[in-house]
Amino acid sequence: MDEKLKAYDEKMTKTMHNLNSELGAIRAGRANPHVLDKIVVDYYGTPTPIQQVANVSVPEARMIQIQPWEKSMLKTIEKAILVSDLGINPTNDGTAVRLIFPELTEERRKELAKDVKKKGEAAKVAVRNIRRDGNDAFKKLKGGEISEDGIKDLEDQLQKMTDKYIKEVDKTVEAKTKEVMTV
Repeated sequence: MDEKLKAYDEKMTKTMHNLNSELGAIRAGRANPHVLDKIVVDYYGTPTPIQQVANVSVPEARMIQIQPWEKSMLKTIEKAILVSDLGINPTNDGTAVRLIFPELTEERRKELAKDVKKKGEAAKVAVRNIRRDGNDAFKKLKGGEISEDGIKDLEDQLQKMTDKYIKEVDKTVEAKTKEVMTV
């Protein structure tokens, strides 16, 4: 791959990683420990992800169990989950915090599917913006180190790369939508 294209490929890969992490945080009726990824707790004055202060497990399809390594963290974890936008009330039994995910209604599933599509569209826009930036950068090389045919080749390769990532976004969105809509 041409060095000039490599930077744009990396940016598009980052866009895909970002989309995957955003979609991972959308809960689809099943318990997914990734919904806790963005929640941090105060651990001796340092904001720390829950996964670094507790053992997070999924004992049942719709339950996440968070077992802190220090009992003193129970209340802190519980409070962090309550103030987050997770929308689930944690239950604290003195040794662990449990999150029980309710069954999603049809209406909520449709809302989540729309949200998934929106995030997919945003990722496609980001990929296309990267392509546009690349094409602009290539046009600036005109007359200098690269011939017009060379620029055309770079633009064609960038377009193929863009198409590949757009397809990947579509596949990811389709898979997540299917997951969300499955009862």
